[in-house]
Amino acid sequence: MSTRYCIIATSYSKARTGSKLVDALLGRKLAACIQVIPVQSHYTWKGRRSRARERLLLIKARTRDFGRIERVILENHDYEVPEIVSVRIDRGFAGYLRWMGAAIP
Repeated sequence: MSTRYCIIATSYSKARTGSKLVDALLGRKLAACIQVIPVQSHYTWKGRRSRARERLLLIKARTRDFGRIERVILENHDYEVPEIVSVRIDRGFAGYLRWMGAAIP
């Protein structure tokens, strides 16, 4: 059982934005691993239905670092209101969680 770790999700559409986010988060040791997944998003923005091809970042991190990660995303993102949501990891393979702890001390 662990709530020390979480997965933070954010999405982007411009490759440069994704590169900046990944480089900043890994460079500052705020993420143990970041997965990049292509997605098709459907949403309502400013009263209009929209859709976009985006990339979803799944950021594996320490729960205590959420605020710092949120700031990095806001500083480097080109969206007016980027998605920044966190899901706590309440259980996980002990070996993987140990690796995460070593990767982001």
